[in-house]
Amino acid sequence: MIEATTVEALRAELKALRARGRIAFVPTMGNLHAGHLRLVQEARRRAESVVVSIYVNPLQFGPQEDFAAYPRTPAEDRARLAEAGVDLLFAPGDTAMYPRGRERHTQVEVPHVSDILCGAFRPGHFRGVATVVARLFQLVSPDIAVFGKKDYQQLLIIKLMTADLGMPIEIVGVDTVREADGLALSSRNSYLSPEERRLAPLLYQSLQRVRERTQGGTPFAAAEEQARAELEAAGFRVDYVSVRRAEDLEPPTRDDRALVVLAAARLGRTRLIDNLEFRIDGV
Repeated sequence: MIEATTVEALRAELKALRARGRIAFVPTMGNLHAGHLRLVQEARRRAESVVVSIYVNPLQFGPQEDFAAYPRTPAEDRARLAEAGVDLLFAPGDTAMYPRGRERHTQVEVPHVSDILCGAFRPGHFRGVATVVARLFQLVSPDIAVFGKKDYQQLLIIKLMTADLGMPIEIVGVDTVREADGLALSSRNSYLSPEERRLAPLLYQSLQRVRERTQGGTPFAAAEEQARAELEAAGFRVDYVSVRRAEDLEPPTRDDRALVVLAAARLGRTRLIDNLEFRIDGV
């Protein structure tokens, strides 16, 4: 595996990769787990070359969030990516990503969908995500980019940004990888205490109950409120539990069939997010 830390080195290596065929790209913030490696596997299946980036993007962290504490494991990440057959690792610093400084860098924002759900609780977060992904897309110019569905809202925002800006990149979403007890894999799971880790799978279980209740005829709002009450009784601090239309995250009508229920809740200092796609007709 080749590693590049500067834009110049990245572009030099990409020339050779493009001669081999299609390039699939997996952007990450490092501290890699099996979910990330599943994205790499899908990228390898779809293209002749795989590029992975590792960059903890300060623009997507709020003032009171965990940018400084975010887990960084560069040596372990390199070993995992090499073993997974990644062709090129791009591990830039702030200067490579934001040459004029991040405060002066051009910002990219997808309106409306960035301000709901997680966006309502993390103002500016998705602007930071869209900005760094647009920058990485411009630098790597991949044919395909692969993202996990655990960050469902993020995936939709990236799809919309790519389409709006006319980027010739196929965006691929990959199903969430879970622990045996249902907890979605996340780098932030390492923040959980043993007791919090025992409780954490209840978040996914609550989404499954929303699906079952909704398919059984319970109104959306009632199913959401029941899930919120159950999570709060178990010790979660709930930001939201919300049933939305899967294609655009708009509130569903009774005629909509393809839905997704999304949730964000805190256990201790850990903010967990998860989602579950389903159909109202049970198909």
